[in-house]
Amino acid sequence: MAYKYIAEEWAHPEKSFVEDLNRQRLVLWRKQPSTVRIENPTRLDKARGLGYKAKQGFVVARTKVRRGGLRKLRPRSGRRPKRMGVNKFKAAKSIRLIAEERTAKHFPNLEVLNSYWVGEDGRHKWFEVIMVDPKAPTIVTDKDVSWICEPQHTSRVFRSMTSAGKNVRGLHHRGAGAEKVRPAHRRGAKKHNGVKRQRKGDGPY
Repeated sequence: MAYKYIAEEWAHPEKSFVEDLNRQRLVLWRKQPSTVRIENPTRLDKARGLGYKAKQGFVVARTKVRRGGLRKLRPRSGRRPKRMGVNKFKAAKSIRLIAEERTAKHFPNLEVLNSYWVGEDGRHKWFEVIMVDPKAPTIVTDKDVSWICEPQHTSRVFRSMTSAGKNVRGLHHRGAGAEKVRPAHRRGAKKHNGVKRQRKGDGPY
């Protein structure tokens, strides 16, 4: 039941004690390296909901990533405003997925399970990434998370197989209206709306 009250406070940080507490935390977090291993999750309710367990084999790290849109320099030579290519550019990856990938590079022997937001200021966002050691005996024998030890889940974060990666690829939408989103919303559109491959023996059309 205690997790419910933690979740209620984090649901609206600006209306609870979380905002003042985070303001004090950010003073310390800004001075730390970009990726720091931590002993306990900052949001215990969120971490437990995403699969974290307080046992050997589970590792939590906090990662700092820049925030904001793509910063592009304005071209020096002449262009009409439409072709300047400065504003309204969207990154192909979310900030959260970038945080997961950077954390995975910092801990190459671990697999990313999931991640969640813990704070932000004007320049950066902080995410906590839950990672698992696929070689640990406590993980291999755990029926809830032993699936990550199978070879097809190796380097899953770099293949956008985590929750953040699937969200970027548009795979969280299922059922009616999602017929063309797989294997990803861009590749699916090409597959369903593009020109079909010409088979051997067919005519020019």
